[in-house]
Amino acid sequence: MRALDLLDWDDLKVFINAARGGSLAGAAKRLRIDQSTVSRRLAHLEGALGIALFERVPSGLRLSEAGQRLLGHAERVESAVIAMGEEVSPSAGQAGGRVRLATMEGIASLYLAERFGTLRETHPDLTVELVTSSQTVYVNRREADLFLSFFKPPGQGLVSELVGRFRLGLYGAPGYLARAGIPKSLGDLREHAFVSYIDDLIQVDCVRWLDDVVRDRRVVFHSTSMIAQKQAAAGGLGLVLLPSFAVSGRDDLVPVLHEAASTSRDLWLNVHTDLQFAPRIRAVAGFLKALFRSDPSLQIGLRPPPTPCRRSLAVEGLH
Repeated sequence: MRALDLLDWDDLKVFINAARGGSLAGAAKRLRIDQSTVSRRLAHLEGALGIALFERVPSGLRLSEAGQRLLGHAERVESAVIAMGEEVSPSAGQAGGRVRLATMEGIASLYLAERFGTLRETHPDLTVELVTSSQTVYVNRREADLFLSFFKPPGQGLVSELVGRFRLGLYGAPGYLARAGIPKSLGDLREHAFVSYIDDLIQVDCVRWLDDVVRDRRVVFHSTSMIAQKQAAAGGLGLVLLPSFAVSGRDDLVPVLHEAASTSRDLWLNVHTDLQFAPRIRAVAGFLKALFRSDPSLQIGLRPPPTPCRRSLAVEGLH
């Protein structure tokens, strides 16, 4: 019997997730099975092929040369299985099912969450899973269906589209400014206290946005959470650099040197090429893009989209 006749899709699925997670525990968690099942399926696959797919190292699992070669083939099988599932599902052709959207905590909690009711009204069969993450989420590793990021992530098998740009400015509580004084110039900022991220815990460099505005600064409060930073500044601890969407409608934080002390970040919507045409993905992606385009504060410096015409397939998949 040929080795290919012994291949099992479940074994390949375990192999793919073990390769992506780098450990038995990581694969078990992603697949919601126990580690012994992961180990048994990997052993079965290696036995069927007659090769070692992993090297066992102190940190977990490392792909062997043969494992690296197999991974590309296995991921193509995975793509085919996913495409088949989209085609034959009961909701095929309709925008229904579950969509996992990953993005940063700030825009997820302070902007997106309260607006998903509109999507629910137009697509009642859709369920959105909003995942907040302080690090890069790899849709090409199936960690999410969509990734809304402040940068264009690297990687193959990925369709990325620039969908917005937002401004960040300095803010302070009225009580803090009454006590410490209102800065009149960038030079005055040296005399002020700041709230910012914990430098050695920053996972993506694009949130080092305070560096764009003031480098010689005295930070008195650090947090990995934008929401915690905002609340600390509102409580009078110091000045904070925040996106415009984080302070909309608030009167406990007032702008400081907004013309001189500001910067911006892009919004990129990313999807795996296998999923770009799935109705459920198109529905959520379309909702997000329409939402951002209708909000001038998320379109600063971006030209209006051209009159619709024939688009490339890669871009059309997100429209």
